[in-house]
Amino acid sequence: MHVQSHDNDLQSWGRIERLKRTITGREVLRNTNAPVLPFGNGRSYGDSCHSDGGVLIDTRSNARIHSFDPQTGILEADAGVLLVDILQQVIPHGYFLVVTPGTSYITIGGAIANDVHGKNHHVKGTFGHYVQSFTLLRSDSDSVFTCSRDENVDLFAATVGGMGLTGVIETVCLRLMKVSSPDIQQKSIRFNHLDDYFDICDEMDQRHEYSVAWIDQLTSGQNFGRGVLMAGDHAELGEGGRILPKPAKLSVPFTPPINLINKYSLSAFNAAYFHKAKAGTHESIAPWQGYFYPLDAIKGWNKLYGPKGLFQHQSVYPLVGGRETTIKLLECAKRHDHASFLTVLKRFGTKKSVGLFSFPREGFTLTLDFANQGARTLKFLRELDEITVEAGGAVNPYKDQRMAPDIFEASFPDWERLENHRDPKFMSNFWQRTAMQLNVSVPA
Repeated sequence: MHVQSHDNDLQSWGRIERLKRTITGREVLRNTNAPVLPFGNGRSYGDSCHSDGGVLIDTRSNARIHSFDPQTGILEADAGVLLVDILQQVIPHGYFLVVTPGTSYITIGGAIANDVHGKNHHVKGTFGHYVQSFTLLRSDSDSVFTCSRDENVDLFAATVGGMGLTGVIETVCLRLMKVSSPDIQQKSIRFNHLDDYFDICDEMDQRHEYSVAWIDQLTSGQNFGRGVLMAGDHAELGEGGRILPKPAKLSVPFTPPINLINKYSLSAFNAAYFHKAKAGTHESIAPWQGYFYPLDAIKGWNKLYGPKGLFQHQSVYPLVGGRETTIKLLECAKRHDHASFLTVLKRFGTKKSVGLFSFPREGFTLTLDFANQGARTLKFLRELDEITVEAGGAVNPYKDQRMAPDIFEASFPDWERLENHRDPKFMSNFWQRTAMQLNVSVPA
């Protein structure tokens, strides 16, 4: 069995626990009794991509696109292909991803395993809706399963959003969408208070395919929750807008000895970003790279949080009472003196995921990033969890590094449905510290 050891490129994006880990090929399924887990490109914020004490399965080596049909928009590729590679292939033909998260440097397999969402969930739902089929390799069978809405339906539903626990996705058949241009005709609305966002978000969601708001989490008083709502649709630019992905021009080559993302640096950044946006409503053409993937332009930006890494907290909570819940979450962060660099607020729509274990559901979703300050950060994040579940919401497991079992169960009361489809050899750090702790108390 060929095994490679790495200690730098097998970390999660949060970089909380930077350990030496082992990665190998798919043959490990037959050659070990240790826990295994597929590993993509390490863009998961938390520990759902790690199986410490076990072995990671490499999905990136030799991954390639097999075919793309410009007539139908159907692409076939290995699960280890990055979204940026897909964009490189399909943009010249006038196509784009139907759903994309905030980075193009994730694998197709990772997009399925996390059933990722984007700025158009209120219209298009999650990534899984556009997966036609995939093949799945499991340790408990010599067969390769073809999974779709018509074949091995239960495995299809369990794998979409299943955090890589149902087996190794091998190849994927994905549907792309025809667009007039990858660039976005953007309508930016600068608002001075959080109330203003809730006054306009319904109309913007109804009128535009994409909609997301950046929030200045550090403000208070009459400027509490000020921000910029960025709504848009694909622009009518024809061939001229089809610019292919470019490598990041900026990079953070090393981890600084201290956290550079703090309330002082963020206060200055937020003020500059807010005032850069023109007052009122402004329309412009936003290049697609900047609209969908602004941080892809800075390689290794997560290192700016320093040697202790960062936590991301994403919650979803009901529309009814959504304004009040958002206020509670933002005020909690201020009260605990934690500053968030990426504070993003948007609304999920009613389109239900095809996966049985998916985070997005109708409601508002708030995403916050925080530098790891040890025990005080963990205590604070627990309070954010409690605010979320008390409102009838859920905490995103795909971005989590420290959620307690009770919060997980409150967020996903039907977690046992995924456990029933989990490959017996597959285990992640996340599943071990949440579901398996609950599983101990489940009667046989």
